[in-house]
Parts: sequence; structure tokens; C-alpha cells
Amino acid sequence: MKLYYAPGACSQASRIVLNELGIDADYVRVDIPARRTEDGGNYAEINPLGYVPALELDDGTIVIENAAILQLIGEEKPGALVPESGFEQVRFNEWLSFLSSELHKSFSPLFGGVEGEAREKALQRLRARIGYVERQLGDGREWLLGDRYTLLDAYAFVILSWAKGFDISLAEWPNVAALVKRVESRPAVQRALEEEGLLEAA
Repeated sequence: MKLYYAPGACSQASRIVLNELGIDADYVRVDIPARRTEDGGNYAEINPLGYVPALELDDGTIVIENAAILQLIGEEKPGALVPESGFEQVRFNEWLSFLSSELHKSFSPLFGGVEGEAREKALQRLRARIGYVERQLGDGREWLLGDRYTLLDAYAFVILSWAKGFDISLAEWPNVAALVKRVESRPAVQRALEEEGLLEAA
């Protein structure tokens, strides 16, 4: 398979999951504003919507939308990073929907460069979403699903890592900050950061 990515974008979650599961893949960097791949290709032919990730399967099938790609990769090794059945799977889907439609999208206005009152409203909405995660982790849960690390935690890590770029400190949300640190310390995550040139020097 082939993953189209941009460093630090939500596509990083797919890279982390591939690393976690030990799945080999080819990686193609995308210049999102120019909609070009690193080899000069027209990325719009891969994903007409222009954003990453996109996953090309071995038969040439293209899958877009991060949530779908994460689940598809996770199901390569059933039960490892995705629950197989039962109510845990319901909770998993609930979290994945929240991360994709609420937490992830709450950063969109900031990436769009909103200013003034619009920025304040965007920050208020984002802070409320981070606060929700904080409260859910407040009962002593180590991971979003409790005592089990899943691809949800990898996705949450990538999204929450964007806060630093907007001078938003996670110190206000200690449970969230602790989750980010736990995920960041995993070898598969460190490898992903290194592969994308984002590993900070010690």
C-alpha cells in the first residue's frame, strides 16, 4: 500500500498505526497548497478534495478520509488496535467520530488563519472539545478506551500536537497532556516523527 501524507498532518496517525502494526508501506509526500506529489504528480488525480491522507491499495483502489483509512489499516491485524466486537467497538466508533468531526475540525479555523472575534470563538470551541477529552480521562483511564491503547490514541496525539503551533498549552488539561506524553513515548510514534523530520532534538 501507499500512503500520501504531509508532515505533521492528520496523515501522521496512519503512519503511526502502520508502524505500530509492523506493516510496510510506501510513503509519498504531498505539497497540499500546490496539490502536487513529491515526484511532481497531480495530487488532485489521487484525491480530488486535495487533502491528506489518501491510501492507495495494492490493486490501485484509493481510499480517502482519515477515519476510514485508520480503520482499514487497523483491520489488517484484527484486535490489535481496533476492537473486534461488543460494546467496546461502539465506544471505539463513538470516539473516532468525535476525534474526526469535533476535535480535528475544531482546529480548522485556526489553520485557516481566522483573526479577531472569529479566532476567539474558534478557540472557545476548541478548548471545550479538549476539555471534554480531559473529563473523559479524569476517571484514571490511561487511554481513551480505558486500559487499552488503540489507534484512537494515535489519532488524538496527532491532533493535540497541533496545539503547540498555535501557542495553546496543554498544561491546563493535565490528563490530556499526560496522554500526549504517553503516546509520544511509544517507539512507533518516535519513528513516525523521525520519518517526517519532526523529532525534536533532545
